[in-house]
Amino acid sequence: MVEMEIGKTVLDGGWLAARSTEVEINGVELTTTQPPPTQPISPWMKAAVPGTVLGTLVENKLVPDPFYGLGNESIIDIADSGREHYTFWFFTTFECKLSNNQHVDLNFRAINYSAEVYLNGHKEVLPKGMFRRHSIDITDILHPDGQNLLAVLVYPPDHPGRIPPQGGQGGDHEIGKDVAAQYVEGWDWMTPIRDRNTGIWDEVSITVTGPVKIVDPHLASSFFDGCKRVYLHSTVELVNKNAGVAECSLNIQVSTELGDGTVLVEHLETQHVSISPGANIQYTFPELYFYKPNLWWPNGMGKQHLYNVEITVNVNGYGESDTWSHHFGFRKIESHTDSATGGRLFKVNDQPIFIRGGNWILSDGLLRLSKERYKTDIRFHADMNFNMMRCWGGGLAERPEFYHYCDLYGLLVWQEFWITGDCDGRGDPVSNPDGPLDHDLFLLCARDTVKLLRNHPSLALWVGGNEQAPPPDINAALKNDLQLHPYYMNSNNSGTSAITPVIKDPSQYLDGTRVYIQGSMWDGFADGKGDFTDGPYEIQNPEDFFKPDYYKYGFNPEVGNVGMPVAATIRATMPPEGWQIPLFKKLANGYIEEVPNPIWTYHKYIPYSKPGKVHDQILSYGTPKDLDDFCLKAQLVNYVQYRALLEGYTSHMWSRYTGVLIWKTQNPWTGLRGQFYDHLHDQTAGFYGCRSAAEPIHVQLNLETFSIEVVNTMSEELSNVAIEASVWDLEGECPYYKTSEKLTVPPKKVVPTFEMKYPKSKNPKPVYFLLLKLYDVSDNRIYSRNFYWLHLTGDDYKLLEPFKERRPPLKITSLTFIKGSSYEMRLHIQNTSKKPDSNTPLYRNSFIRRNGSCDKLDSSESFDLLDGKKHEISLYEKNKGSFSREYNKAMVSEVSGTGKGVAFFLHFSVHASKKEHNKVEDTRILPVHYSDNYFSLVPGEVMTVTISFEVPPGVTPQVTLHGWNHHDMHTIL
Repeated sequence: MVEMEIGKTVLDGGWLAARSTEVEINGVELTTTQPPPTQPISPWMKAAVPGTVLGTLVENKLVPDPFYGLGNESIIDIADSGREHYTFWFFTTFECKLSNNQHVDLNFRAINYSAEVYLNGHKEVLPKGMFRRHSIDITDILHPDGQNLLAVLVYPPDHPGRIPPQGGQGGDHEIGKDVAAQYVEGWDWMTPIRDRNTGIWDEVSITVTGPVKIVDPHLASSFFDGCKRVYLHSTVELVNKNAGVAECSLNIQVSTELGDGTVLVEHLETQHVSISPGANIQYTFPELYFYKPNLWWPNGMGKQHLYNVEITVNVNGYGESDTWSHHFGFRKIESHTDSATGGRLFKVNDQPIFIRGGNWILSDGLLRLSKERYKTDIRFHADMNFNMMRCWGGGLAERPEFYHYCDLYGLLVWQEFWITGDCDGRGDPVSNPDGPLDHDLFLLCARDTVKLLRNHPSLALWVGGNEQAPPPDINAALKNDLQLHPYYMNSNNSGTSAITPVIKDPSQYLDGTRVYIQGSMWDGFADGKGDFTDGPYEIQNPEDFFKPDYYKYGFNPEVGNVGMPVAATIRATMPPEGWQIPLFKKLANGYIEEVPNPIWTYHKYIPYSKPGKVHDQILSYGTPKDLDDFCLKAQLVNYVQYRALLEGYTSHMWSRYTGVLIWKTQNPWTGLRGQFYDHLHDQTAGFYGCRSAAEPIHVQLNLETFSIEVVNTMSEELSNVAIEASVWDLEGECPYYKTSEKLTVPPKKVVPTFEMKYPKSKNPKPVYFLLLKLYDVSDNRIYSRNFYWLHLTGDDYKLLEPFKERRPPLKITSLTFIKGSSYEMRLHIQNTSKKPDSNTPLYRNSFIRRNGSCDKLDSSESFDLLDGKKHEISLYEKNKGSFSREYNKAMVSEVSGTGKGVAFFLHFSVHASKKEHNKVEDTRILPVHYSDNYFSLVPGEVMTVTISFEVPPGVTPQVTLHGWNHHDMHTIL
């Protein structure tokens, strides 16, 4: 057997599991004389580690899929089965043989809720708490031959609670007595999780070191002279595991990767440290000076530059003993309560940032968390042009992989601790007014979470709880532990000419670089006083979002809406009885009440009407005839609702609002409300409505005043630009056309320009399309394109129903690049129902590239210019730019048409190509990243869309195009 090298080995394979009541031997016997068979034989089964007990049972098909239909109702709840039903053994083996003076730790990054660990017959107890790390020195427990047997007996939360018949927010709230995720008892958007997420839910590993071990380094940066002079501060904990004094060379290296892949070492510092036998010390490096380093910026403000910081300890007489590395971004983040709006105003690198983002629960309710899933989740948020994600207090302390991708894609993160008003003192009924039973445990978990996550530049602030502050003693302790270092107390410290002497280095704080707020409705959020002043959470009249009195406070931490997925997702996640669309019940006041089928009700469907306030928005397009028609019309509403929401808040940027977070961006299960993509990773049209509205530079229609506004959230003035506004009717004619004078838009401003007066013209059409383009006058390149479908006041969209039969011809030119299982396509789509006017070259939609993770592509660029070339936007995007194509294929597709007109609501999808399949079968390949989707083209207009996806082994992909008036499926690839 090869001796172990210094470093970490993840134990994520070969795990078995069994219910504790079905295993008749104890942990000592399991890990010595009577291990389970190498192949799963009852009661043993293959286990999901990391994962949960319920996830393991689902994977082995021993219980129904809880996210399919009413499957969850067939799974016994822990309240009825007792905790022992979900108390499970987990077993694996691993090889580890040490050389002289090596040491090894067994690490559990998180378990839920407590556990007994047996290794080669030796027992250790992992104490309670879902959000704490455990590390056991197993050096003297390893088997001499290197073959090691590991068994872990995992116990559920102490207070799993009971689900009341009416459901409710957090069930009976008993889970609030533990330090654990509270969503598991169910919410108005979530079904109860039957095992309450019991399991080894995060990474298990062994780490091998020499005599000295590195523990929890802390990196911090300070900024002076307008971020020109920057200092990197670093403190590391060192543990001497030997019986003798360790004479050490402690090295810190800071490097950056250049565009050609070359690594540039910017700093290399070596210090001598002497550590007493068995001692645990903290060592602070001298600060490292950087002049004008590349800064890390949030999505939409600039590039996400990341440096690699590596710390190594070498011990005299031994050599390299341990090493640690982490990506680090230099960024200065501040926030304060804005006097003009009362909202919390954030600044990054001295630049104010208007927050547009969303609330995040967790990726998957069975904690099937993976780097691949996190990567897709976070990239989706960046693709929507969001700049912040709020990790809600009833969910998780998110994992390092989550933060890694937030670092790469530029998503600021608001991380809450595990308090909710519903379970901790403000629910119905009121329960747990003093929060969790064990306050010391809560604080231990909080401090450990801070150490786990604090080095990530994306982490923007800590918040004590959701709609509730922690109990006074916990809140006071967190305020003390997370107090700001003097460098960060004054939001205007960038003018300091020299480092002011202070008592402690910033890296010696637990975390003194980002603010702590006691709750989600305090100190510049909602009314700032802790009253329930967030929301609303339902369908709205789109124009209401623009009214000055829509929301009274400066920063709304939660505003929710609809979220119906596409029909294919309904069929994939529900049996046929779940495919029935709602009944539309007319009330005495003329409004419609939607009555969904029982499966939709179970999956928390939120209706598209609000009797007394909002008429049914789906019926405004005509009565849907089936599931496909209902879901397509729902996508139209999704797009309009979420675009209007963000455009309405943005319209009042800085004058009334400093930010808004949508409740919520996705569901951790197959829910039917508040989402921009479903649990299978297929986007709704609301995704692209947000993507449009949250552009850093944007042109929009104020739906209340009909003024056309230009939004510039960037730090530079926008000059020499103009607006083109064109109205198109259902016959394909353009009855209204206007271009503005040249405009100059100051940075961080919204500028109203002219009123769009078509509705006031003589004989306006009841339904019409409006296309807005903001362009550079000098070269006609486009900063922003925004397409609306509108009706006159008092009318509806029912005329769009017969418009389905007016199908304009399309020409689609595609180029496909293939490398292994990776596909990347670039498609030019042209509405050929009218020859383009060469005098108005804006039809080409030549977009201007901008710094940020989600730039639109230039429709005019030839294909050969795009072979492998990407802008250096982030470390991930830079690596992605080296995509080496093994194969490319060009195609031209002609889609015949029946006349001139707008090609409305076109959307691509990717499927596994099959000669025969029925409509019920879900052939989609997911996830797919589209540069745009659910788009429309006026006569003569050209758009470019890029598509990228991974193809499963043995599958040939098929790319298809659908549209409102192209309802037949057209195959592109």
